[in-house]
Amino acid sequence: MKFRSERDSLVEALATAGRAVGGRGSSSAVLSGLLLVCEGNRLVATGTDLDLTIRVEQEVIGIDDGSCVVPARLSADIVRSLEPGAVTVEGAEEKIEISAARSHFGLRAFSVVEFPTMTEPEGTTVDLPGPGLAEGLRQVVRAASNDDARPLLTGVLMTNEKGAIRLVATDSYRLALRDLEGTGGLPEGEEILVPARALAELQRLSSSAGSGEGEGPPTVAMVTGPHEVTFTHGAVRISTRLLDGSYPDYRQLIPDHYPNRLHLGKESLLGALRRVRLLVRDNTTPVRLSMRAGGVDLTVVSQEVGDASETVDGDFTGDELVIAFNPTYLIDGVEAVLGDEVIVETADAGKPATVHGAENDNFRYLLMPVRVS
Repeated sequence: MKFRSERDSLVEALATAGRAVGGRGSSSAVLSGLLLVCEGNRLVATGTDLDLTIRVEQEVIGIDDGSCVVPARLSADIVRSLEPGAVTVEGAEEKIEISAARSHFGLRAFSVVEFPTMTEPEGTTVDLPGPGLAEGLRQVVRAASNDDARPLLTGVLMTNEKGAIRLVATDSYRLALRDLEGTGGLPEGEEILVPARALAELQRLSSSAGSGEGEGPPTVAMVTGPHEVTFTHGAVRISTRLLDGSYPDYRQLIPDHYPNRLHLGKESLLGALRRVRLLVRDNTTPVRLSMRAGGVDLTVVSQEVGDASETVDGDFTGDELVIAFNPTYLIDGVEAVLGDEVIVETADAGKPATVHGAENDNFRYLLMPVRVS
């Protein structure tokens, strides 16, 4: 195998595929490598840890067709360190050579036959709006759990809700829900549980594509099979095993009505929360919200550091109350709201509150309060 590529595009391909490598740790050394396959002027780079697979296609100047498995992180770091311009990669069964200008590297390669066999996705195909999906993932993925001891909560539920795809994630302390309006494709009542790690990579990919000079692909193709789901975004394909199990019944957690409603400017609330959080030194120190006519008073009291308070003007309807939250979780929810205004709805100091935008209700963020004396 031998090909030539521009440095920056090759780095992007290697780094993107490499994000699937080594996420869970493995006893198989070949899983720390990337499979590079060159056919004509097309290069395909694939990384996998068996749970998550990322495959990237890139146009190159093909010299000799073939394949090899290269050390993922080391090869990406080497190419990134080279001077701008053309990079030549030549690989054989046991060795790969990377060269550019006056630089030359020779690396030991892994066995191609030991690399897992990649299959084409099979199942129902759904086209999702790229920008809307990226936006929804940004709002919801943050609420998924990182605790592998509770595997179901490390996933994001995707289901059909009145003809739209609904995304739901919870770590049992907070819950994020977003309806992707104008989408469909999942049969009524069908649910799939997608690992949040895979969706975080899809979100990263969609966000980086939208932040460049181009707008990125307008749609993301989703292929759902019995045990796996695949997302294709332009030249990148992300496949992941589905989580198996029954997701908690989140609907029973969403109240039909809240007697107390606080309406604030989003940036004013965020700025105040970030300032008073400066005194928080651990996850047990809450921020107290004293809701009253005219706005809310924020207070943080730390026995080791001191105290902080700030007032945010706004509109409040209901009975005055004091409710406390984990400040990081509350900031996460407010940040996820679209628009310039945010609404915080509460029942009492012991029940979950809901954060959502003032302009639309397709995103909701439920947050458990912290009990304080």
